[in-house]
Amino acid sequence: MSRSYFVYIMASKSGVLHIGSTNELERRVAEHKRGLIEGFTKKYKVTRLVYVEEFERAAQMVTRERELKGWTRKRKLALIHDQNAAMVDYARTDYARRTARDPSLRSG
Repeated sequence: MSRSYFVYIMASKSGVLHIGSTNELERRVAEHKRGLIEGFTKKYKVTRLVYVEEFERAAQMVTRERELKGWTRKRKLALIHDQNAAMVDYARTDYARRTARDPSLRSG
């Protein structure tokens, strides 16, 4: 089985957004939820996984993360709403695990 790489967007209850990337999505989201990541995400309690893209190559992940970080807040919210209109916390569902099994949910 090949390794997967993820770009994700986390949100706080107040609407603060954080874009990150990882090759272990479940572990990384758990770290956000437990407040183990010092700095911005801990300060603003960015704990809700609201957007995920999966990639086959690390270079694709890095390129996409940089692209999304350059977008306006409005454009980021539109992207999130296209995939997750209700802003459901995917970490409270099986979405994060399904992306690894369902190629239609992958971006590259």
